[in-house]
Order: sequence, then C-alpha cells, then structure tokens
Amino acid sequence: MNLENTLLMIPGPVPVAPRILRAMSKPIIGHRGKEFGDMYNECRIILQELFATKNDMYIISGSGSCAMEAAVGNVIGEKDTLVTIENGKFGERFREIAERYGNVKPVKFDWTKGESIELDKVEGALAEGAKAVSLVHNDTSVGIKNPAKEVGELARKYGALFIMDGVTTIGGDEVLVDKWDVDLAVVGSQKCIGAPPGLSAISVSRKAWESMVEKPPYYMDLKAYRKSAAKETAQTPYTPAIPLFFALHEALRIVKEEGLPARIKRHAMYAEALRAAAEAMDVEMFPQLNKYSRYSNTVTAMKIPTGIDDKKLRGGMKELGIQVSGGQGALEGKIFRIGSMGNISKLDILSTVEALEIVLHRNDVVRKMGQGVEAASKILK
Repeated sequence: MNLENTLLMIPGPVPVAPRILRAMSKPIIGHRGKEFGDMYNECRIILQELFATKNDMYIISGSGSCAMEAAVGNVIGEKDTLVTIENGKFGERFREIAERYGNVKPVKFDWTKGESIELDKVEGALAEGAKAVSLVHNDTSVGIKNPAKEVGELARKYGALFIMDGVTTIGGDEVLVDKWDVDLAVVGSQKCIGAPPGLSAISVSRKAWESMVEKPPYYMDLKAYRKSAAKETAQTPYTPAIPLFFALHEALRIVKEEGLPARIKRHAMYAEALRAAAEAMDVEMFPQLNKYSRYSNTVTAMKIPTGIDDKKLRGGMKELGIQVSGGQGALEGKIFRIGSMGNISKLDILSTVEALEIVLHRNDVVRKMGQGVEAASKILK
C-alpha cells in the first residue's frame, strides 16, 4: 500500500494541506528575534478568536496532553482536589495527570457503553468541595460532545476553577471560553486547526492566575510563559519547535481565510453526512445521548455491525486507501471511528462513505450499494 495516497480519516492527526507542509520547509530562524516574535503574537491573536476569549494565550511545544498537564499542574497542588468528569478515555487522562499533583474526586460514567454525563452527579461532587473541575468538551474515544456551558455554570456556582479540554472542538466547533467561564482551556495543533502534531495552546484566566501553585511543572510553568511573552520581543521560555510554528501559523491563516463560522458549519455538515450515511446503511451510532449531550461534530463513533469484525472493516477500508480508527481500551473490536475535522473536503467524506459501503457490501452486511453515498450526498449538496 502506498502510504502517500492513504487518506487519514481518523480523530487526529488529520491530513495536512500542502500549503502548510511547504511552510515547514522555510529556513530556521532565531526564536529570540522579531520575526519569531511577530509570528508567535499573530498565532496567539488568532487562537484567542478561536477560543472566543480575551484571556492570556500561550503556545507550548508539546501535544495536547502536554497542555492538559500544564492546566492541571499549575493550579493543583498536593492539598488541592480536582473533580474529574470521565465519560471517555481522555476524561480519564485528566484523572491520571491530576493524581501526580494532588487529590482527585472522579465522577465516572461507563464510557464503554457510551454513557453521557449526568450533571447532578457532577454537582454532588462539587458541593463536597474542590478547587477545580475538569471536562473534555468532545471526547473522541466515544464520539460525544459534552455540556461545557452547564459545567461552567456549576463551577461558578461552587467557586471552582473550570479546566476544559477543547482539543477536538476548538477551530471546528463552537467554543465560548469566556461565556462558559473556562479558566484554563487547551487545544492541540493536529485536530480541527489542521496543522501537524506537536504543538498545543492554552488560555489562562485572571482567576487561574490567582490560583497558581508555588511549584508548578518546570517545562510547563505558565508563569514562565507569561514572562517570556511579555518581553519587548515576544518569545517562549524554552526553545520552540520552529518548523511546527511555521505550520501552525499557516494553518491559522487558512482558518482566518475560511472564517470561523463557515469552518464550524462545514465540520457540522460533514458529521451530519456521516451520521446520515450510517443510518442509511443500518450502522448503529455508539453514544447514548441525553438532554445535555450531543453527537460529536468532529468524529463519528459507530458500532461494528454484526457480520463483520474490526480487522475486515478497517483493514478493508485501508486497502481502498482510507484509514479510520478503531475503539480504544475496552472498546477495541466493538466500535470504529471516522474523523471529520481539519482541512478535508466533501470528496473526502464521500470517498470514506463509499469505501465503508463497499467493504460492508463485500461482507454481506449491506445488501444494496449506493444508499450510504446517496444519503451523505444530500447533506453535502
């Protein structure tokens, strides 16, 4: 198989546009000079627009998990408690990070069954007292978009900081950091923004600054990032991944050119098309929604139909040049997930649906060809 011709339709990393790849080939520049400082500032300004925030913004040379740890490690000390809301693999990751810094009060939902968050359980944990609460806005392991606005309201009610993972929504779905009272929000470069993996960004509220611990992580010390960014020539405290900054800069310019409202609408349309195709092919969605949750607009999680297994489904699609993801942990072999984020096209969505339909037809799961593509096409017109 020619990997160069494989279409990545996974929940990140996403396909990177040639224009962004070309940006990475520019000559290396000094990271303490004006050229880097101007680029860094422009990236931060555009990111503030994507986050819908006036809070301070910093970019870290590290993946989204690095920013997650920065968010937790800078405000949670050994005597502090973090309420972790867990209805997916990445909700669990917040707990695993926090256990290294302080105390954790997990609010767990059975994500292996696709359960949605029940806010009364979250409120019960916060009522017992906690310094902060964490939420994954969109957990790609299960394909659920969680109620960030409502969790923000609960955090405000009980005087807790609100830490939010917006890794797979920021730049592709509505995120309103200031309106939702999010004190620390994070994003990764390789998702909706459409850049290569390796960078992350974090927004920091005034309330978060007032709540910093005395001994934060060394590399992810947000006070160090604030000090460096405030210099006459803006910079990062440690050597940044300069080629990745070139790529992020170009990717953010593409976002600006498209316009954030149009980009959000496009992501929602692609996800709706995938859901319509799944329904037409009698492929069952995995998440169990309630009045607070929604299907993800950036990744679609579906149950593997009876009559085919994970190897035949994803392996068959890969033979046709389309790579999709399987389930994680206990969900391995039970679900498959199709990403629909970043700088992909309608043709990419239709090609993915067609490949899935071909594979299901070959294995006698779908009797009649064309229904999935037809259903998706109606949404994408």
